[in-house]
Amino acid sequence: MRAHYASRLRVWRDICIVVGGGVGAVYFWSSSSFHWLGIALLVLSSALTLELIAAFVVIPIWVFRRNPKLRDEFSFRISQEGVHYDTLHIGTQLQWNLFTQTLVDSYSYLLYWESRAFVLIPKRVFQSAEQQRTFEELLAEYVPKTAKKQIR
Repeated sequence: MRAHYASRLRVWRDICIVVGGGVGAVYFWSSSSFHWLGIALLVLSSALTLELIAAFVVIPIWVFRRNPKLRDEFSFRISQEGVHYDTLHIGTQLQWNLFTQTLVDSYSYLLYWESRAFVLIPKRVFQSAEQQRTFEELLAEYVPKTAKKQIR
């Protein structure tokens, strides 16, 4: 979830707005004629801060706790036909043509079939560098758009 949000939100821009809004709020707060602007900037900074906290702290924890299938063990079989994964509750075969884009970060691959719907494949599931390289070749062949992000 954090990787997904980091790829969709403009985090550095939002942090700059939060800091700039906070500095502007302090400056205008003391002004008698622009006191209202200080309040508005404080509200903007607070709202963006809450959005970032929700996206990177609250929502990922909430989603994980509310969805018991995320705590199951997963097994993956990746082939020319697509990605097949099994859990205790779900078994599904996703064909390559379903996926529209891939996000690769330091720890995982997110294979998207809609803008907010994806399957996550942790890099730790690959037992060798050769398996991971083969998977990346399949991605290059079948998924049209791949973005690599350095997300921690």
